[in-house]
Amino acid sequence: MMDGASQSLAIQPISGALGAEVSGIDLARMDEAAFAAIHQAFLDHQLLVFRGQGLAPADYVALARRFGAPAEYPFAKGLEGFPEITMIAKEADQTSNFGGMWHSDTTYKPDPPKATMLKAVETPPAGGDTLFACQYRAYETLSDGMKAVLRGLKGVSSSAKNASALRTAHLATGSMSASEKAADVLTASHPAVRRHPETGRLALYVNRSHTVAFEGMTEAESAPLLDYLFEHQVQPEFTARVRWEPGTVVIWDNRCMQHCAVNDYDGHRREMWRITLEGQVPDGV
Repeated sequence: MMDGASQSLAIQPISGALGAEVSGIDLARMDEAAFAAIHQAFLDHQLLVFRGQGLAPADYVALARRFGAPAEYPFAKGLEGFPEITMIAKEADQTSNFGGMWHSDTTYKPDPPKATMLKAVETPPAGGDTLFACQYRAYETLSDGMKAVLRGLKGVSSSAKNASALRTAHLATGSMSASEKAADVLTASHPAVRRHPETGRLALYVNRSHTVAFEGMTEAESAPLLDYLFEHQVQPEFTARVRWEPGTVVIWDNRCMQHCAVNDYDGHRREMWRITLEGQVPDGV
């Protein structure tokens, strides 16, 4: 049995593929034993859900720093006084949402985030869930022939893919604000299959929102294989679904996961606080 703040910690899986709900913990006051158990659960389950967490911005940033160094999002402003926290909001009169396609966060950066955290501030009465897909499973269920094809390939990610819809239809019409210092386009190439730096497991690492082609190939040449992978990697048996309520905090491993914010709550407001954690240049196989 653990001592102190960790003695009632419980970890319950939420799907067969990934994810666990963690109870019996106050994230603002957990001891080192509890954090060690949570960090191991993060590596084991890739996605952790905590309920009823009343974290003020300073507490939220302090929690993030226990997992890693926060990284500012390049295309939207952070909260006043807390640039590490990006407010992700959909207003009641908006019809588009932020993150409404399957993706891994900011793979157009040379060192994409190791993890992403979200805290629910305001949620609709129903809907607004987030879907997650395990990319370990996506890779492991490919044929040996397909694995051989992907070995050595690099996917080119661009922030320009789907960017016009995001900036004109969403960021420009709600309470989120675009960053004035953002670059026009960010581009990076990463292994189509990456090795996780902590677990050593292999994960499929292309995504529909950002990957435009394979390095050394045209978009037209790349499209048939990418389209197959985009469909394969989000099959229902690879996924979990998280329902939000104010005070829910989620952290997921961006190195082996994809996610998609479901846009099914028109007429209601939804506000989340997001922190991403600095990552490293991905290793291939």
